Order: sequence, then C-alpha cells, then structure tokens
Amino acid sequence: MADVTNIATKLADLKLIQNVLLESEQKLIAQTDDKTICERLEGMIKSDRENLGIIEAAISKYGNTSEPRDITQKHAEKVSQMMSGSELTLYDKYLQLELLKHQQTMTGLVLHKVAQSLNDELQDLMEPLNRVNFENRAHQEILKGVLYFVGTREIAGKEPDMGLWASVEQGVAALKGALGSALS
Repeated sequence: MADVTNIATKLADLKLIQNVLLESEQKLIAQTDDKTICERLEGMIKSDRENLGIIEAAISKYGNTSEPRDITQKHAEKVSQMMSGSELTLYDKYLQLELLKHQQTMTGLVLHKVAQSLNDELQDLMEPLNRVNFENRAHQEILKGVLYFVGTREIAGKEPDMGLWASVEQGVAALKGALGSALS
C-alpha cells in the first residue's frame, strides 16, 4: 500500500512543480527584453500547459490522489518568491528554471521506471509522462542556450556568439527525434 501513496504523492509533487514552472516562465517573460528568448519561453509555456494536462490526466487515471509533500510546497513557495524578487539576477533566475526543469525531468523518469518495475497496468498509465519527460529535457537544452546568452551579457556586458542558437536548435532537434522514436 505504501507504493500507492508514494506514487500519488510524487504525482502531486510533479503537478505542483509543473505549475511553478509555468508561473516562473511567465514571470521571466515579463523580465526579459530579448525577443528570441521570449519566443523560446512562449514555446515552453505552450508545451508546459499541455504537459500539465498530461500530468493531471495521469493523476486522474491513477485514481489515488494526494497532496504534494510539505517540503515540495515550501520549495515551490521559495522559488516563486525568488522569481518575483530582486535578490537574484536574471541569469540566476534562468538557472533556477533550468534546475526545476531537471528536477521535473528526473521525477518523471523515476515515476516511469517505478511503474515499469511494479506492473503493466501502472506502466501503461504512466506512459504518457514520457512525453512530458522528453519535452522537459528539450527545454533544458533551450535553457542552456538562454543561460549562455544571459550570462555572457550579464557578466561580460557583450553579446555572445550567435552560432550558439544553432547548436541549441540541433540539440533540441535530436531530442525531438528521439522522442518520436520512443513514442512509435
């Protein structure tokens, strides 16, 4: 029975952090004046809204609901404060977003692995989370590029090499190709 509660709690954590990601991305758009970065964030927001629906559907299908852990709620509140406040630089805020994406990716991957180890029915139920995992992983690649740009501007006061976006796009394309292969 502990497995059922643990999975329900992790799904609740996943949903909470997904909402924090959306909130953080929206706050960062308002704080960013780079058109290209804002376009990347808008794409992430669109994707993350769809991913929130996938997470909510998994929770609903699982049928066992739980609240996020207290520590996850405290973490979510702290991230929200940091993203709204002026203590962190823009670079620091993007770094926090990338770390949240990593956390979300790993939690989703672990939930998928747990489902595989327990039973086929649970594995089928958790399968849609793989899309969320792959998209979060692709977002991490985009955020690496954002961090290069924002960090270079913030630290050196200069524009970074624009060829960076091309390598970021190649990395994202490779991940999307892997996603397509995994889903089919």
